Amino acid sequence: MNTHVHHLPEFESATSHVREALQAILHTILFIRSPGPVAPHDVECESFQITYTRIATDDDNPFQVTPSSHQPYQYSHNHQQQQQNIQQAYNLHSQKSDLERKVDEAIETFLRTLTPIGPELMAGNLTVSFYERRARQKLFGLVHQEEKVVWEQWILRVVVNNTPRPMGEDEASVIERQRIQDTAEGMLKSVLLKVFDLAGSEIDHIPPVMYDFEIINSKRADDRDEVYSRVTNLPALINLGS
Repeated sequence: MNTHVHHLPEFESATSHVREALQAILHTILFIRSPGPVAPHDVECESFQITYTRIATDDDNPFQVTPSSHQPYQYSHNHQQQQQNIQQAYNLHSQKSDLERKVDEAIETFLRTLTPIGPELMAGNLTVSFYERRARQKLFGLVHQEEKVVWEQWILRVVVNNTPRPMGEDEASVIERQRIQDTAEGMLKSVLLKVFDLAGSEIDHIPPVMYDFEIINSKRADDRDEVYSRVTNLPALINLGS
């Protein structure tokens, strides 16, 4: 099976906003790729004027069942089948708090493993992999093993900017804070729109069985080259020749 790899636009954000942005991106991907019917819940970002949909948790309504983007929800006139559909949705709903914790833990692990790429800048590649488990037999069938077969990956380049933001109330500080906020919000919108675009482009590779996911920081081989590039292209702050 060939792995479908989706590269998302680079996202850069201040430290104070990066966690919420990554939550929006990851939960959007997981909602779109959730196997079977799920209960949706809309989340309004606190740091951005953006609303995204994630899989509902125990605090949300489990009976607002919506189809996933690639597996349509089949309405049945059979009462028993309807009850099974509702029970399936409720079972999925009851596990979502674990999913939310898994996402938050993955974000914290990712942020701890970022690589310095310049003054006040850290970066890393956040990769979401979807895989199914398959049984393998070795030694003439005497040994049974389980392997993970990855069928899709979403790769996001994240840059965290630790540069102190201007805190004054003068006009210049207010304008600069707004510029930083608008830039990050625009980049987040671009990433989410790209997720929607890619999610619907190809769906034939999605397996018809239950599958799992993992979120990791996949380091890039050219991180050192990027450090050199950013440092050498910094504007000259002091002209020693004057």
